[in-house]
Amino acid sequence: MRLLLAAAALAASGVAAAAELKPWQGGPPPAFELQDLQGRVHRLADYRGKVVLVNFWATWCEPCRDEMPSMTRLRESLAGRPFEVLAINLAEPLSRIERFLEKVPVGFPVLRDRDTAVAKAWGARVLPASYLVGPDGRIRYAAYGELDWTAEPAQRRVRELLPASSAALAAPASAR
Repeated sequence: MRLLLAAAALAASGVAAAAELKPWQGGPPPAFELQDLQGRVHRLADYRGKVVLVNFWATWCEPCRDEMPSMTRLRESLAGRPFEVLAINLAEPLSRIERFLEKVPVGFPVLRDRDTAVAKAWGARVLPASYLVGPDGRIRYAAYGELDWTAEPAQRRVRELLPASSAALAAPASAR
């Protein structure tokens, strides 16, 4: 409950708009096994070898809602590359998540953290909370608050984590 209250306070304060990706200083990512909206199980370990954006969010969190389209555009810009977005919803009813996704469709898995245990294990104390996991399975960067995933600083961080053969393909034409 404290996690939800802290996230609501951050969202209401407007502080979330100032988020930036910062190098991760913590330990390895806690393993998780969560179901998507269709009931399929996803494990972080299943994505080893890919760069993974793990994003904790809720439909009631305005910065989370605002951030979703930029994550979708990032995912689309890296189609065919070893990159995935996993959006982990915090303890909301399936019907509420589905209603949100009817209005804001996404092209990546939405997982359900029904009891917030995964968010707590990852230290996601405010929403949105995002973690960039490298192909080696280690967290490399974290951001707490809304981030524009289409902005150059965020895109650069993602590209630098992509395997060398894939990173050249993911760079914008102006950078090649």
